[in-house]
Amino acid sequence: MKAMVKFMTGMWRLPLAVRIWLGGLMAVNMVAPLVFLDHAEAQVVLATALCNAVAMAVLTAKAGFTRLLGLGHVLWIPLLGYVWLRLGHHPAGDPVALWLQLVLVFNAVSLCLDAIDVLRYLRGERAELVAGLATPGGGR
Repeated sequence: MKAMVKFMTGMWRLPLAVRIWLGGLMAVNMVAPLVFLDHAEAQVVLATALCNAVAMAVLTAKAGFTRLLGLGHVLWIPLLGYVWLRLGHHPAGDPVALWLQLVLVFNAVSLCLDAIDVLRYLRGERAELVAGLATPGGGR
């Protein structure tokens, strides 16, 4: 529970532009699927988003609010393949098709940013991304 609180606190302390981007990701992956919940694609996207949230909490507990959090979206790699394959099952102007296109764009861009963050972490950039999240005494 502490890790989830730390994760959420860290999110709210990020720069505004980053919070807006993350809001877009959450809208596409967690809110919009509720509108289309009668479609299998929405159920898969929402389930993946919930798994991502758990992964983010675990990563925060283990490594802090660091660039390693980019690993939390690793499930988006197979999700993008699934969404790509399902896109052809909906007419071009269909709202579900438009939403699936947004999922593809937002999540693909996010995965690129995540890969950069994880590489930076592996190269030694392991500090907390926002000030004041580390537990006093050096623990997480």
